[in-house]
Amino acid sequence: MVMGTFDGSTPNNNHLAKPNCPTVCGNITIPYPFGIGTDCSLDYTFNLTCNTSSEPPKLLVGSLEIYNISDAELRVFSDISYRCYNQSGVAVESIGWIDLAGYYTFSTKNKFIVIGCDDYALITGTNRAESSSSGCFGLCNKARDVPIRECSGIGCCQTSIPKGLTYYNITLHSLKNHSDVLSFNECGYGFLVEEESLEFNGVADLSSDSWDFYHKIRSTMHVVLDWVIKLEGKCGNKVNECKGNSSCYDVDGGGYRCKCSEGYEGNPYLQPGCQDIDECNVQGTNPCHGVCINTPGGYDCKCLPGAFGDANITNGCQSVDTKDSEFSSTILIIVIVSGMLAILSGIVGIFFAIMRRKLTRLREKFFEQNGGVLLKQKLKAQGSHDAMTLFSSKQLRKATHNYSRDQIIGKGAYGVVYKGVLSDKCVVAIKKSKVADATQAEQFINELLILTQVIHRNVVKLIGCCLEEEVPLLVYEFISNNTLFYHIHHRLGGMSWLTWENRLRVAIEAANALGYLHSEINMPIIHRDVKSANILLDDNYTAKISDFGASRLVPLDHGQVTTLIQGTLGYLDPEYFNTSQLTEKSDVYSFGVVLAELVTGKKPIGEDRINEEKNLATYFVNSVKGNHLFEIVEPRLLHETTLEQLQALGDLVKRCLSSLGRDRPTMKEVVAELEGLRKFTTHPWVQQQTHNHVRSFFLEVEQDLYDPHS
Repeated sequence: MVMGTFDGSTPNNNHLAKPNCPTVCGNITIPYPFGIGTDCSLDYTFNLTCNTSSEPPKLLVGSLEIYNISDAELRVFSDISYRCYNQSGVAVESIGWIDLAGYYTFSTKNKFIVIGCDDYALITGTNRAESSSSGCFGLCNKARDVPIRECSGIGCCQTSIPKGLTYYNITLHSLKNHSDVLSFNECGYGFLVEEESLEFNGVADLSSDSWDFYHKIRSTMHVVLDWVIKLEGKCGNKVNECKGNSSCYDVDGGGYRCKCSEGYEGNPYLQPGCQDIDECNVQGTNPCHGVCINTPGGYDCKCLPGAFGDANITNGCQSVDTKDSEFSSTILIIVIVSGMLAILSGIVGIFFAIMRRKLTRLREKFFEQNGGVLLKQKLKAQGSHDAMTLFSSKQLRKATHNYSRDQIIGKGAYGVVYKGVLSDKCVVAIKKSKVADATQAEQFINELLILTQVIHRNVVKLIGCCLEEEVPLLVYEFISNNTLFYHIHHRLGGMSWLTWENRLRVAIEAANALGYLHSEINMPIIHRDVKSANILLDDNYTAKISDFGASRLVPLDHGQVTTLIQGTLGYLDPEYFNTSQLTEKSDVYSFGVVLAELVTGKKPIGEDRINEEKNLATYFVNSVKGNHLFEIVEPRLLHETTLEQLQALGDLVKRCLSSLGRDRPTMKEVVAELEGLRKFTTHPWVQQQTHNHVRSFFLEVEQDLYDPHS
């Protein structure tokens, strides 16, 4: 059996730690390979400190206080970032960070939490391979809007962390220094915590004394660390630390652990290893219905003398009187067993029949609840039965292997996307939303019908839907060549095809699609989440706008729509963020950020950049205004186009990124200007006779920045 949670319940407590080494510090049990001092631990990784100056004493790893040690995890008290405000602004703040020095990793059981009504936070960190970052908004306007025990973005938000994280740093910010919510929320908090230990009591926590809430987080909400033996070691490569009657298993990400073999218990890291469990004498009970005989790693059950049968089951042993009684007993057992099997088979058949009927009725209920009847009526009234395919739940479950994790091709704020193969071998993308609102079924059906009328070569086509599940599923054509974001930022050698011509072509195709959505269909559509990750590329590198999870339809007599703010950090229109008024110009701003990505090859939010360079939109606009655009563009473009073309594109991006929507061009105007740039004759940068200071700068750094084979 596995060593368990090291709670001192092993058969011999003397085997919990090395001889003459302490086994507890305060209320915490200390099992080897951990120990207090280098003589009592396996190596420096497991060397702990017992601080006896407090009562009760505290067990520490580095400066972190340990709450619990198990056979694979440590639980420690969290470090917290917080900022508190008064009428004058920031009153007090603290930055939370933890560095595990590569000895341990933060478990993915942890979540990054932001608590506050006017707060957003960034968590940056590193694992053994690369750096990572993520962010989260906690927003609300009124105390009564904040739910209790629900961390869904209103007053409390949460997000996952990458696997293998060894260091993190949290920076906490506020949009308006809590000026609008100061009456019930003075402080914002950002911290890492085990998801199961998170307790959010709504406005009671938001309005509580900052020290009381800080103490609550520290004392009740913990961070989980994963530990392994010898990070670079493996079970099969060399002699490991596993002792007698135990086995070694490799851990994903590096290192290994030991566990007791079946039928044994104890500490597998200490001699003599795991000890046999005497199952025949566990708590004075006999596991057999006869005589119990202990064996190494197990036990045998025998019938008492003068009886025969199976001593593992109740009444399994029968007395031996005569051959006739033995024969009669056998016949009786056969008859009883056969009768019971017949009854059981009948019960099982009835049970499955009932379950099938219940499942059918449940699917019918969901179909009606999600507007399926209304959809059929509208399709019939419009005479457009072929405009959309209504898939059954069974079809899509079969296509995705019952929504297997292996079929997931994307996750977002609004749902999960699965790759599916239909019975006719057609490959599709199936989007499963996270939530559904039954009260909005009619609006959902009306918007669905409009989406079926969206037919454009640069828009991912909606094929059909399934309304037999609790949450409706949408089925789109499958686009095979990943996202524009992936090709710009992650694909090895991915920039090789992104020549100046191809960048303009992709930009024009995406802009054409947005212009079509804004002005060429009966009910205009605002995408609301335009970003390079939502621009897909097919095998011919043709751009396809995707992910309408956040889109809103705009009535023809309305120029703007008031909505709950949604979008992605770095692409979000600041005017929309401040006013909640959504217009087509919000998509224009986000598209301007995409153009800046294409020109510079930089991410919208760069954790490796400093000050004003962090936000690409601000950085780009300032560079254009200061005539420094050539310093931030992708170096290869300096060979492939002219200064005039780059300057023209920079001016266009600057206008798209204007802080006021009325100063931005429409998507149709963006398309026209991009098409004009595409018609220019391209001359190599180095052949220009003007801007000699730019040319000299480029020639000096050319060998370092540009590789024609990259």
